[in-house]
Amino acid sequence: MTNANRICVGAIMGAFGVKGEVRLKSFCADPAAIGDYSPLYSEDGKQSFEVKITGPIKGGFAARIKNVRFKDQADALRGTALYVDRNVLPNLPDDEFYHADLIGLEVFDTGGELLGKVTAIHDHGAGDLLEVSGRGLKTPVLLPFTKEAVPTVDLQAGRIIADPPAGVFSEGEDDD
Repeated sequence: MTNANRICVGAIMGAFGVKGEVRLKSFCADPAAIGDYSPLYSEDGKQSFEVKITGPIKGGFAARIKNVRFKDQADALRGTALYVDRNVLPNLPDDEFYHADLIGLEVFDTGGELLGKVTAIHDHGAGDLLEVSGRGLKTPVLLPFTKEAVPTVDLQAGRIIADPPAGVFSEGEDDD
């Protein structure tokens, strides 16, 4: 079970070379900052990793992890998500949010009607999209995470107020 006080900041993508370095993918706004948050933890918190970035590579970074000296050890860590204690991360401005804080929030339209819940956040390069799933939706809906489409995020109340572009939610609605 994921600890609510930890945020996923990256993942180990496998070995890099034959001397125990790993390929590291960063989910940080400043990708190189992942090296500043060491130690990082596995999702269950049972493993910790002291990470030192050794250089940029295509799609991420080459990094050394303390006590990982061989390629097979690095390969064994492939797919490991890396978490950091929330209190180590910088405080965000009022209009920025950690993705982990948005997942699970209920989404209401400006008239107070429940549209669904945020189940994931996607970034395909043109800005974040909130994946919203809920009753009456055949498939999840992708809502642009812009000030226009999402004017209010209230973490305290656990909800988002959305003013979705026309047709965004009507396409996924169940007709029966």
